[in-house]
Amino acid sequence: MTRHLILVLGDQLGWDNPAFEDFDPAQDRLLMIEADSEAGEVWNHQARIALFLSGMRHFANEAHRRRWPCVYMKVDDPSLPGDFAGRLAHALHTHQPKALVVMETGAWRMEQLIDSAAEHAQVLLRWVNDTHFLCSRAEFAKWAGDKKELRMEFFYREMRKRHGILMEGKEPIGGQWNYDAENRKGFGAKGPGTVPPPARFAPDRVTQDVISLVQTRFAGHPGTLDHFAWPVTREDALVALQHFIDQRLENFGAWQDAMWTTLPFGWHALVGSSLNLHLLNPREVITAAEQAYHERGLPLASVEGFIRQVLGWREFIRGVYWLDMPHLAEANHYGHTRDLPKWYWTGNTHMACMQATIGQSLQHGYAHHIQRLMVTGQFAVLAGLSPQQVSAWYRAMYVDAVEWVETPNTLGMALHANGGRFTSKPYVASGQYVSRMSNYCKGCRYQPEVRTGPSACPMTTLYWDFLIRHEQAFAGNPRTALMVKHVGKMSEEDKSQIRAQANATREGLDGM
Repeated sequence: MTRHLILVLGDQLGWDNPAFEDFDPAQDRLLMIEADSEAGEVWNHQARIALFLSGMRHFANEAHRRRWPCVYMKVDDPSLPGDFAGRLAHALHTHQPKALVVMETGAWRMEQLIDSAAEHAQVLLRWVNDTHFLCSRAEFAKWAGDKKELRMEFFYREMRKRHGILMEGKEPIGGQWNYDAENRKGFGAKGPGTVPPPARFAPDRVTQDVISLVQTRFAGHPGTLDHFAWPVTREDALVALQHFIDQRLENFGAWQDAMWTTLPFGWHALVGSSLNLHLLNPREVITAAEQAYHERGLPLASVEGFIRQVLGWREFIRGVYWLDMPHLAEANHYGHTRDLPKWYWTGNTHMACMQATIGQSLQHGYAHHIQRLMVTGQFAVLAGLSPQQVSAWYRAMYVDAVEWVETPNTLGMALHANGGRFTSKPYVASGQYVSRMSNYCKGCRYQPEVRTGPSACPMTTLYWDFLIRHEQAFAGNPRTALMVKHVGKMSEEDKSQIRAQANATREGLDGM
């Protein structure tokens, strides 16, 4: 007889899981499920599949070392159903637990699935709060109240005060809450210079086996595993964090938005996947950065900028996700319905910025936040692509993509599909922004400053068309009024030419 069957999901690989609080090896079992359905829920990048499977298998190995009974269902076990729901039902029927214990998940659909499986099996289901986060769902809902618009900046300040991070009494260290103005530099014409590489990890035997499995079983999925070197254990994740703190945090702030063709990782930390799989706890990440400021005198702009991503944006986005689901997933403020161009999955486009960003994503399963927001994301909103297709693409493409992170970031931030629920404006710009922040435009067949004609940059054409179409609405928003002032100065002939070029661009997306 099993007392507690404790379900451990692929993004719950921390040993501080509160579901383990009264674990008794004599009565309880862990349950871990690999399933084809999870690899195919969106068309997952091979590196994302490999990261989750390897992380799970390493965790299960550690459970065995601790002599904790662990029921582990491998994806290639032909004796089991192929889908997650079927495998969970099989486990409940086989082990007949008095209770199924699960920590809050990272996906609304998964919680519905687990609820349904437990109800069907007539097994008591006990949900446990996810204490990994510094702000619980209930606390965020209380902070949000009945506000129609939510702003991360105010939430972030509250979190700084509540947890005493980078504070001097009741005031922020340095007298400012954020240093955004100092953290938006491009590399300039001379390029990035020497940048210490991030920590990377050679695949061990477990990971090598997973890589072979993925290359065979999921060969038709996008991406490659030729460059796979992500942390898959807590030990590796701690090394990756310390490496960033020691060698890369100092210059993270100034150039966190910059892009360069030969620098896929920039000065970024690359700890997002480890945080989202719970290999790292956000508290230790924040503490490491804050200590580096106090003990080594690292630039406050860099340290604050990094901490804001973890303490502010990460916690805020999770709160918004659970507050606004499930209708958030269907948000489509602009009514965009165009299909995703085929080259989003291949990188085979003449647009150099998209070719570089998507190509890098296919190689590594990674792109940093400006590449996602101001290249692939802003092109999607300007071209009128379906928010749901774009959201599925982001969730598929990146190793750090779990649903609570990627759905609100894509639909709310990158695509403005929820109409500004937590952003004050759509994040759009012409190709000249991309040119200023990168070297992508050098040698491109399209010219970022040109908006009509054969050499016009599609990003620039679509940007101006977007402003023309939404001129009236944007004129009433202080954050966008300045952008559309330029539209008011255009002649009708100019507007007509931009509209015609934009229409032709949208109709010919697959051949761009």
